[in-house]
Amino acid sequence: MHKFRELKVWQRAMDLVTGVYRLTKSFPSEEQFGLTSQLRRAVVSIPLNLSEGAGSGSDAEFNRFLRISLRSCYETMTALEIGRRLGYCTDAQVGPLNREVDEIAAMIVGLIKSLGCRPQA
Repeated sequence: MHKFRELKVWQRAMDLVTGVYRLTKSFPSEEQFGLTSQLRRAVVSIPLNLSEGAGSGSDAEFNRFLRISLRSCYETMTALEIGRRLGYCTDAQVGPLNREVDEIAAMIVGLIKSLGCRPQA
């Protein structure tokens, strides 16, 4: 069992959640149940799956949840890009969040490799 609160990747993912929630507050109200909701669910899934996997009893199970977190990183990246393309946010707003999610994804891949697994998502 891993102590998820001590994982730097979990800590950074939690900060990313805060950043995305702040960003999406300014999205149009008609997106509340569309892109805003989807983006928030995707970004929240990253630390949730890290913590759930860390609490599992085996490395294989932890690996499964890491892969889910990694896929949620990719979903977050795509949703941020959709928001930018629709004009809901600027490059300046999305850039730091995209860089952070890229680094979090790389950290997750590193964890997967440390468990002796291939990092494919």
